[in-house]
Amino acid sequence: MPNIPFSMPVASAGAATVTIVALCHNHAPFLREALDSILSQTYPHLEVWLVDDASTDGSPDILREYAAQHLEWHLLLLPQNVGNCRAFNTAFWQSHGEFVIDFATDDVLLPERVAQQVAAFKATDSQVGVVYTNAELITEDGTLLGQHHRPGTGRALTPAPASGWVFADVLRRYFISTPTMMMRRACLAELNGYDETLAYEDFDFWVRASRNWQFLYLDAVTTRKRKHPRSMSSRAYQQHDPYLASTIRVCEKALAQVRTADERQALATRARWEMRQAMRRHRFAEAQLLFNILRHTSRPALLDLTLAAASRVALQFSRNA
Repeated sequence: MPNIPFSMPVASAGAATVTIVALCHNHAPFLREALDSILSQTYPHLEVWLVDDASTDGSPDILREYAAQHLEWHLLLLPQNVGNCRAFNTAFWQSHGEFVIDFATDDVLLPERVAQQVAAFKATDSQVGVVYTNAELITEDGTLLGQHHRPGTGRALTPAPASGWVFADVLRRYFISTPTMMMRRACLAELNGYDETLAYEDFDFWVRASRNWQFLYLDAVTTRKRKHPRSMSSRAYQQHDPYLASTIRVCEKALAQVRTADERQALATRARWEMRQAMRRHRFAEAQLLFNILRHTSRPALLDLTLAAASRVALQFSRNA
């Protein structure tokens, strides 16, 4: 499936409603810019849900202010922190848009974002469940760092985007900028929303969605993704973080879904990479679990066996210490 150019016009007939679930947890320094970027959208058919996941930094007051100024917006102030997956689902199951954006309110939507992605959906196959794009990466103060998909050799991008049936691709490597995704409601509903037992949503969503739905890369910059020390991705693999356990669970799910030799090899590549990250951070129990997944995908290489043996020795040492 070819990439779709960003200049495609939006059809006026049968315009779709797009749900934006704006998720906030202690995003007060960035919140006004994020909400103003919703207001700046050129696409008019929006259903907006403001969801605060028990912020403690004044974010709820800002959300109340915007909700009072825009009475068509929906406001959910959760009394307890439930995590991104459950917070998103709470709004998703009450919403009605044909397409859905999971919008973290430390990021920024560029004005044509929604219009461009709706046009891409309307111009492609009904089996496409996700349209994703390029993103600008910015610091806490908004300084531009570069782009997620960067020009490489010739006209190639790094990481290389993929379109079509991407199940093996999402197992093998990270290439999607999560904040740029627009999802088809039917795809999300078929998956029963996000898995609320997990600490984060994107890897699990990619794996489950790509099994039965196609993905489409739209060659446009539609989003500004903010990178800062408090973001979820910055805490991955640290001691006692819940993200590695969720990654292992997603790999276990994927193991039950692989069908071909290429897909098994893709999962082996993922398990091997995650196992090395776990070992580097002395997460020996998790490294052993990842090796168990690796054993079921292919015959482990000598390096994998060595890593697994080292993990078992280190784990035993830590238990006896």
